[in-house]
Order: sequence, then structure tokens, then C-alpha cells
Amino acid sequence: MHRERVYFFAHPEQELREVEWIHYGRYLDERIKGKPTQYITRRQEFYGRDFRVTPDVLIPRPETELLVEAVLERRPKLGTLIDVGTGSGCIAVTLALEGRGGRVFGVDLSAEALRVARHNAAVHCARVDCIEGDLLAAFGDGVADVVVSNPPYVPLADLPGMQREVRGFEPHLALFAGVSGMAVYERLVPEARRVLKPGGLLALELGFGLAEAVADLVRNWNGVRVLPDLAGIPRVLVCENS
Repeated sequence: MHRERVYFFAHPEQELREVEWIHYGRYLDERIKGKPTQYITRRQEFYGRDFRVTPDVLIPRPETELLVEAVLERRPKLGTLIDVGTGSGCIAVTLALEGRGGRVFGVDLSAEALRVARHNAAVHCARVDCIEGDLLAAFGDGVADVVVSNPPYVPLADLPGMQREVRGFEPHLALFAGVSGMAVYERLVPEARRVLKPGGLLALELGFGLAEAVADLVRNWNGVRVLPDLAGIPRVLVCENS
């Protein structure tokens, strides 16, 4: 019906037209088959803004807002910031709008995901440069003030036990990272060290049970901290390049 929710509170007598019932039936059938509601409506709220989402990108989770908050607390003036594995662009766009100054890049291996990210940046009038590439390969040494990432971190062995909405519909490229879930972290940390300026900030979302292993990768970095989410689960790791 292309109406906001408040419309229906103001017009409780409103009924669906035949064409609207047809669309609703199709959407309901998709949902019964397991398709996430966000992929049906093509939208998901993140940090108070609506973002377009498609099956080419992960659905933004509320827990990832902690990653954004961790960066803003430590680097309110962003400088040059790179969001690795940007997906829908929700992290890059939010930081570009909430932070002060600087230049924000969103990098992804998926051209399809970058189309979604560019759309979201344009809709929200956020200055985000979207680049297709593998992790930080497109960047030179010592060019960044902040590297932030919500990388793939799910072990392949977890696939059979995942919710069908996740395993059957969300992009596996953005979910899985080898046998242990550490494959992307192990590549990203040394690349971040190369690309970050001295004192530059690295902020990573953590997979469940991986906090200790990721912290070990940055044991020679400065100011390493692991931040829990509201459930007390280690969710974000932050540290500074030495």
C-alpha cells in the first residue's frame, strides 16, 4: 500500500484492494518458505535510518551498532576511514554521517553488494567512495586513520545448525570464514597494520567465541580492548597501530 504505519492507526477502516491482496499473498508465501522479512520489504533500520537490503548483502544487526559507537567514541574526527566488507554500506554511511570530516571508503569483493551500498549512500546523502576489492589490497601503506570491519566469521561447521533464514538466504560470502571462522581475521589484521598510520584505529566485530583468538592476532598492537554487547557477549575489538 506504500503507507507508513501511522496511516493505519489513523484509518482503521482501510481495506486492501484486490491487487494489494495479491501482493500480500505473494509476500506471505515467500515468508512461509523462510525468506527474511527484510529481503521481502527490502529495508532494515540501522542506527535510526532505513537502509535498502537485498539478498546480495547481509541484513544489518542491532549488535553492529556497537561497532559504530566504538569508532565514534575513539575517533569522532574520522580522518581517512575504510570499511572492509561494507555490504549494504550501513557502517560506512552511518560513520560518514555521524563522524566529523574525513573521507570514508566502503570496500567489498561483491560488485552486487556495492550497488546496494552506493544506493544507500546516495539516499542518505553520505559521502562514501565504494571500491570493489579484496580486503585492503586497493590501498597503499600508511594511508588510513581508521579501519573498521564486520567481516565473515562463521565457521563452516556451523552451517547445518543455522536458522534457515540465514543459511538459505543471506550471502555465504559475507557469512563464512573457513573451518574456524578466523580466515578473514588472519588476513585482515596484517593488512590493516600496513594500511593504518601509526596510532591508527582498528575496530572489528567479533564472532561468537572468537574474542581470544582475534585478540591474540593483535597482541603487539596498542590499547587492545574487547567490548561486550548488551547481553555481555564479547562483540567488538578495538586497538591502535603501534
